[in-house]
Amino acid sequence: MTDASVGRVLVVEDERDLARLVRDYLQNSGFQVQVCHAGSEAVVAVREFGPDVLVLDIGLPGIDGFEVCRQVRAFSRCHVLMLTARDDEVDKIVGLSLGADDYVTKPFSPRELVARVQAMMRRARTVPAPAHQPADEPVDSVHEVGELVVDEGSRQVRLAGASITLTKTEFDLLACLAASPDRVLSRRRLLEIVWGESVTTDDHLVDVHLARVRRKLGEDAANPRYIHTVRGIGYRMVTGT
Repeated sequence: MTDASVGRVLVVEDERDLARLVRDYLQNSGFQVQVCHAGSEAVVAVREFGPDVLVLDIGLPGIDGFEVCRQVRAFSRCHVLMLTARDDEVDKIVGLSLGADDYVTKPFSPRELVARVQAMMRRARTVPAPAHQPADEPVDSVHEVGELVVDEGSRQVRLAGASITLTKTEFDLLACLAASPDRVLSRRRLLEIVWGESVTTDDHLVDVHLARVRRKLGEDAANPRYIHTVRGIGYRMVTGT
């Protein structure tokens, strides 16, 4: 019988030695791990195994990691951590635009990968209380900003009554901003909250994911209603819409 409290990780990597190494590190850290080596197997495995985190190599035989990510995002909201063999900005942006949450460039430290997976597993959590709210008061799980409603309890977003589908990372970023209306949150602070304080990653991740959120909300980039960019610092949720 599977322990439902144990995080599930699916590793998709065609280099079998590397796949075994990653599997061993994750298992030693308490995760339940399944491994496959081809893109076509990965899509089926996500449906059957139901992972919390998908560790996905881009350079797979047959269906590559980009296509796997695209197909998986059609039915699963699991976290996706992509592995790329080169430090190529285009690969990273394409992966993130398809719904990946983060990426690691090969060669990488297995300990770093485990730390990133652990950080992903912590993301379904409460976000910081607004600055005006005393620390001993509970955080309101429903945030309303104009016609935008962010419900942390059900992890649902509605705009003018219509449901908006977001990935886990997109939702967590939006919830952070909605929980602190009119307060500027730096890119680094958003990274610490959503990706985890112990993980070092690129501030550009925040920009890419929030650009996707804006598109899904139908935001005009030149004159956004809700998510405003504070040049050189970060973002804030504007209530005067």
